Amino acid sequence: MDLLQRYEHSYVPYSHQPELALVRGQEGEYFPGIRIENISYPLSITAAQNALFCCISEGKKPDRLLTTNPEDPFLPLWKKEFNISVEKLDTENPPDIVLAEIILHDHDTPDQLLINLLERARVPNSNFPVAALAETNQGYIGGANIECTSWNMGLCAERVAIAKALTYDLNIKALHIHSRDGDYSSPCGACRQVIIEHIPEKKIYLHHSDHTRSNHFAKDLLPFSFHSNALSNL
Repeated sequence: MDLLQRYEHSYVPYSHQPELALVRGQEGEYFPGIRIENISYPLSITAAQNALFCCISEGKKPDRLLTTNPEDPFLPLWKKEFNISVEKLDTENPPDIVLAEIILHDHDTPDQLLINLLERARVPNSNFPVAALAETNQGYIGGANIECTSWNMGLCAERVAIAKALTYDLNIKALHIHSRDGDYSSPCGACRQVIIEHIPEKKIYLHHSDHTRSNHFAKDLLPFSFHSNALSNL
């Protein structure tokens, strides 16, 4: 998939306005992000946020952001938060780049992968790291929760993992979630709304801190979820 195809692969059924962003990591590789909308509009993830959090959740430090939407009102926040440069991305004349490989191919169990991913969490405020794995046909995609100075601009591990898998055009078979602390690992309400939009029929495996596990169908985690067909732009 080239950059133009990835741009067109944006999940934008409500705005119909695709976005693509690329973030360069400290070692020169680039992490892509597409716009991923939600029927509950405030839960939509911009391409820039997606690409930045993809980079950070891979344990890398971002230093350059390219975006097809230079009017994104959150760009000044990202520029200040991560001390990065911001440039316009032209998908018709794309830069010569190498996209980062993010699929976890090793033979560790999901439990061990989740424990390792906790180290990538950026949680200066809560000190409550959470890890998630999107299980795909190609392997596992890892996510960790990322907090920002502006609290509402952070993302939970589940949404980071889902956004990365969708950006790389990978089919999600199941989702694994683990938190280091607390008696019970469970996705928050915002994550459940995103989960129900993208993988409603898939299994969610909750790996608890006491080494037990519970299994659930995504659609059962959020009964009576919002999925109205009455939206005027559908």
